[in-house]
Amino acid sequence: MPETFILIPGRTSRQGCGISEGKYGETYQQEINHLQIAAEDMERLGIAEGSRVRLTSEHGRVEVDVIKAKGDELPAGLLFIPYGDISSQLMGGDTHGSGMPTSKGIDVDLEVVS
Repeated sequence: MPETFILIPGRTSRQGCGISEGKYGETYQQEINHLQIAAEDMERLGIAEGSRVRLTSEHGRVEVDVIKAKGDELPAGLLFIPYGDISSQLMGGDTHGSGMPTSKGIDVDLEVVS
């Protein structure tokens, strides 16, 4: 049964360093293709690092591998994913005149795939 979370996409410092290799470089691609989940949520849901989950928002559905968020950087109930192809598929296209779609606080349903 899916569980609802709030997804916060954003940039990471490693992503910023990886962009110098290009968006198709190994460092950048490794960074944008993982979802961070709080240790507390992972334990409660029985999710291990490397598990694959499905995220569904009102705008799209994706599958992504999971890593545990570092320390207490991410509170329970929130998910983090670096900006990239995966996060973009969950955002709407409306930019409200800003040129950037709303990308913070996206409601998503999470289901374990494997």
